[in-house]
Amino acid sequence: MDQIFTIRTYGFGELAQMYFPAVSPKTASTNLNNWIKSAPALKSALCETGRRPGCKILSPAQVRLIVDAFGEP
Repeated sequence: MDQIFTIRTYGFGELAQMYFPAVSPKTASTNLNNWIKSAPALKSALCETGRRPGCKILSPAQVRLIVDAFGEP
């Protein structure tokens, strides 16, 4: 049975692993960062919520923005 994705606070690496479960945690984080960099509107919206490079925690609002841009992991 598939689990339902919940919008909540996530560690950046934790969310990245959900999107890229078949790779190492470091690679998953790099891949998610690359996705974000390739979406300027998302990057800007995340900055407006207070996200800065190197932030390791994503607020529920930030997770919602990522999920709206890329779909649920």
